[in-house]
Amino acid sequence: MIEHRTVAIGLIDESIESEATLCKACDTLDISVRTYYRWKKDASGDKRRGAEKKIPRKLTSEEEQEIVNISCEKRFCDCTPYQIVAILLDEGRYIASTSSFYRVLKARDLLHHRKKGRSNKKKATPPELVATGPNQVFSWDITWLKTDVNGIFFFAYMIIDVWSRKLVGWEIHTKESVDISSSMFKRLARKLKLKGVKLHSDNGHPMRGSTIIQTLYNLGILPSFSRPRVSNDNPFSESFFKTVKYTAGFPSYFKDLEHARTWMADFVDWYNTEHRHSGIGLITPEQRHNGEGFKIMGKRNSVMSKAYALKPERWSRKPAVWENAEEVYLNPSSETRERLLAS
Repeated sequence: MIEHRTVAIGLIDESIESEATLCKACDTLDISVRTYYRWKKDASGDKRRGAEKKIPRKLTSEEEQEIVNISCEKRFCDCTPYQIVAILLDEGRYIASTSSFYRVLKARDLLHHRKKGRSNKKKATPPELVATGPNQVFSWDITWLKTDVNGIFFFAYMIIDVWSRKLVGWEIHTKESVDISSSMFKRLARKLKLKGVKLHSDNGHPMRGSTIIQTLYNLGILPSFSRPRVSNDNPFSESFFKTVKYTAGFPSYFKDLEHARTWMADFVDWYNTEHRHSGIGLITPEQRHNGEGFKIMGKRNSVMSKAYALKPERWSRKPAVWENAEEVYLNPSSETRERLLAS
């Protein structure tokens, strides 16, 4: 294409030298005068959208491969493109700009790992857990409680039912221990007759020690764990701890173990039987755990419907429907999130 343009420009120039007019010469080749001037100014290539263009500054495939080969050398495999370019310049070599190094390495997914060994993989997300009723999915964790001595804490072991948000088990001790965790779940299993419950926690030793893992499997409890240093993987326990420590009357410190246990017993009783939880439709965890949620929501909707029928002019739209969620997800997948948002 470029060669044809060059030939056409040459023929027109010869015609002009032979005293032919520019318009006649261009008409003979079936091009406009404007096209002639554009070709004469720049005959480097086709300017149409989508046409293959020759970019003088573009790196060739050989030059890009040289960047990859140099960056993967043993001495450069842990260096950034800035460092590589600087070292090469100190050696009297220039291969390409720093931005070109970044662009080429990014296109080949070599920015973060260029060693021959296997690259570090992201930790797999915890499994999606779904609860459709009480005693199906539990979340548990341990939080510190301050004492009147700096550096000394009590440890509150808390177990929450994900579906109802009810505190189904709790204990307070002077230390974190895998043996304490094991004993606590043995007592809880006898009390609630647990079998097949899914239990989620973080990665602390009291949660992942071999003793507690074996105990859970013996009791028929299936454990799952959060990713390291990702608190969002265990949101129900984290949310509960915030409720505990931000509630009115939470002590700035506990005088002794009896004080901590007495206060927590009163709080758990209030939380389970009086606290209207926003995450479950402003009913108490005890009501939802006992299956009263559907009856309460039905009564609310009935009252709202009667009020709407009595004076509809006071409503800009029909009253909202109170719902008692039948499914509660812990660590839902992206597909589940999209489906829940769409509904």
